[in-house]
Amino acid sequence: MTETENKNKRAYTKWVSCWGNATSITDRKEATYSKNLTLRYPIEIPFGGDKLRFRFSNLTGTEDVKLTKAFVALKTDFCRSLTPITFNGETTAVIQPGKELESDEMEFRVEAYDTVEVSMYFADFTQMNAGTLITGPLSKGQYSYGDYASAETLPLDLTRHTQWFYFLNTIDVHTEEKNHALICYGDSITAQSWPDWLAIRAREKGSHNVAVIRRAVSGTRILRQYDCITYQAYGLKGATRFPIEMNVEGATDVIIQHGINDIIHPVGTDVNPFRPWSDMPTLTDLQQGVEDIYVSYARKLKLNVWSGTLLPILGWRTYNEERNTLREKFNDWLRRSPLFDGCIDFDKAVRRADSPKAFAEGFDSGDHLHPSETAYKAMADCVPQELI
Repeated sequence: MTETENKNKRAYTKWVSCWGNATSITDRKEATYSKNLTLRYPIEIPFGGDKLRFRFSNLTGTEDVKLTKAFVALKTDFCRSLTPITFNGETTAVIQPGKELESDEMEFRVEAYDTVEVSMYFADFTQMNAGTLITGPLSKGQYSYGDYASAETLPLDLTRHTQWFYFLNTIDVHTEEKNHALICYGDSITAQSWPDWLAIRAREKGSHNVAVIRRAVSGTRILRQYDCITYQAYGLKGATRFPIEMNVEGATDVIIQHGINDIIHPVGTDVNPFRPWSDMPTLTDLQQGVEDIYVSYARKLKLNVWSGTLLPILGWRTYNEERNTLREKFNDWLRRSPLFDGCIDFDKAVRRADSPKAFAEGFDSGDHLHPSETAYKAMADCVPQELI
């Protein structure tokens, strides 16, 4: 049987999310609108399928967003594969504030680890509130001034790279029964590289049946959120985020690595009017938040729930022994609690053996909170093989 015959024989029976990010509030700047703008995001698809559909989000917007047109194309065969993304048969769509919008299903064949490019064009003034900052080797984007959504190559002099992902929230593929999604949920640690390195690890190990879906927003906390423009980009609190972000087709497991910002943010209103000491949680607060907000909802969705321990913070600008003790006690609970199907000990993977309050040599990005790229690879490597 030829390779083509093998492809055609595959039974594509279900929808699975093959790529995704959270949607949060973009950093508040002097300019909050754009016009005559093209956005383009290359997406690596982890397994084959015969159809695609797309979800766009204006969850944190306060005005309608008019998507003038959008396209998807295979990066290696752009011109022949270029296909419009439609909504009830129309190429233009309006995403209402606080809402998400799903496209029509489209016939579009992909094979494992094809890269597709999703391009969007916004002709009118567009409020750029709904977006998330994501980094990693698989998380790149571009924007261009002008209408280049259907152009194979974006004009060099009108184009810049970006790691802000606006509006595009999730891609689903109609695929084989064996395929599934793994959700990585958290804050800036997860918004940075380790989920990408986990996806790369799966690819290099020859796994063609798992998609790593990132649902992460820098600065977010389990228990609270900021409503001031200074810190709005730190996103929504866990109770608001989690039910929305678990909208992932074909998900079987979720890894939750969240809570360090609850511990390190409060400094007192004499230092920062938006960070009162009353925001400082107790260990019980953190435990109860994880159980009530995350685990209980994930169980309703029949997801396996994996805890992820919090990383070292020695040297961070708000570090003190009381915060670190709380982190260590919370980590001990994450390791031992029967609430979870397992614990992924990220802390142990990146800390010093002789001084566990600190990152191991070469594993600190320099701010004593975020890991280095080498450490992010180590985090990905410590995820159990069974999950990928």
